Amino acid sequence: MRGIRGATTVKENDAESIWEETRKCLEEMVTENKVLPSDVAHIWFTVTEEINAAFPAKATRMLEGEEWTYVPVMCATEIPVPSGLKRCIRIMMTVNTDVPASEIVHVFHNEAIQLRPDLAQKD
Repeated sequence: MRGIRGATTVKENDAESIWEETRKCLEEMVTENKVLPSDVAHIWFTVTEEINAAFPAKATRMLEGEEWTYVPVMCATEIPVPSGLKRCIRIMMTVNTDVPASEIVHVFHNEAIQLRPDLAQKD
């Protein structure tokens, strides 16, 4: 079992932006790591306190394939650290895999690249 990290930011606190940016990040996480919905134990989403227009977890239901309907998802608010990145959505996808941790591809979009530039630049 491994965790796959993802994160993105939104420019506006509106439902469409939240779902669209989250969906794009999820799709890349799935593609880059060859994830099947049946391999996913659960997905946790956290948002910074200024994001409250929609649940980013709904973007999971927008992924191609009916099987994503059955993946457990949960949202929470990130700890409001004063110097933290604003308008940020973080994703932790827990999957059943034999892939070594060093080969997991973590995905960071938009301003969230600054959270882990060492992982964001990984080829």
